[in-house]
Amino acid sequence: MSHLQPAQPLLDPAKFRDPLVTAKGEARAAVALSGLRTLWINTGTLCNITCRNCYIESSPRNDALVYMTAAEAAAFLDEAERDRLPVEEIGFTGGEPFLNREVPAMLRDALGRGHRALVLTNAMKPMRNHAAALLALRKEFGDRLTLRVSLDHHDADQHDLERQDGSFAVAVDGLEWLAREGFRVHVAGRAAFGREGEAAMREGFARLFAGRGIPINAADPVELMLFPEMDAARDVPEITEGCWGILNKSPDSVMCASTRMVVKRKGAERPAVLACTLLPYDARFELGATLAEASRPVPLNHPHCARFCVLGGAACSR
Repeated sequence: MSHLQPAQPLLDPAKFRDPLVTAKGEARAAVALSGLRTLWINTGTLCNITCRNCYIESSPRNDALVYMTAAEAAAFLDEAERDRLPVEEIGFTGGEPFLNREVPAMLRDALGRGHRALVLTNAMKPMRNHAAALLALRKEFGDRLTLRVSLDHHDADQHDLERQDGSFAVAVDGLEWLAREGFRVHVAGRAAFGREGEAAMREGFARLFAGRGIPINAADPVELMLFPEMDAARDVPEITEGCWGILNKSPDSVMCASTRMVVKRKGAERPAVLACTLLPYDARFELGATLAEASRPVPLNHPHCARFCVLGGAACSR
C-alpha cells in the first residue's frame, strides 16, 4: 500500500501560464517583498541519497546546481549588510548541504555577522564528517545555529520507502547525536505520509522523540514542520487578487514576501537570486544577480505557490 494519499486530478494545462492573469481571466495575485528576513543559500543539488519524491531532484549525480563557495555566499551577505537589509536568518539547503566542504565556513561567516543560521540536513554521514567543525560552532554561537533534520515519517519503514533502506536508522542516530551534543534541532516531516492525519502524525513523532531523548516538542509547528506534498502535475486552484480576502490571508504571510534564495547553476559565471526555495529550475522565478535586482514582486504563477505556500500555509523558514 502506498504511503501517499490518493492522487488528485491532473492540472489543467491552461493554468499558471500568464504571470498577470489566471486561466479564467482574473487578475493573478503577486507578492511584494515586504522585507528580506531569510536569505537561503543553495549549497548544491548533490546528495548522498536519492529520494523518490524529492522536489529538487537531488541525488549523487544531480549537479544542476553546483557547489556554492564561501566567497560567493559572502558577497550576498556583504550586499545585505551594505544596504541595511533586515536579514535575520541565513538558511542552507541542498541537496545535502554538508557534502559541500565550504558549508562550515559559510556558517561561521553568517553567524559571525550576527545572523541566525539554519541548515536543512538528512543528518547522515556527510553531516557527521563535519562533527568537529559543528561542535566548535555550537560552542561559539549556541542556539543561533539550528539544524533541521529530514525525517519523512516517525515509522522507519515509511521513511525508508521514500528515501532508502536503512536511512531512518542512520538519520535518527545523527539526530540523537545532535541532541546529545546540545545543538538546537528541529525536524521536517511530510504531512501526506500515512492517512492517519496530522494529529496522529505528531503523536507518533512525539513517541519517537520521547523514546530517544530528543528535546523536540512535536506539537510545535516550527520544531516539527509537516510539509504538504508538492506535485506540480496535480490540480490546484490559481491564486487571484481576490483570494486574500476570501482566505483571510495577508500576502505578507507568504514565503516570497520575506525570502529569497541564491543558487549557482552549472555552467553559469555567477550565482543568481530566485524567488524562493521551491522553484530552483523555473526561469520565471529567477529575479536577478543581486539582492537589489531580486526585490521586485513575485507573481504566484506556479502550482507550488498555491499548494505549498498559500493554501498549504507552509514556509521553509521560521
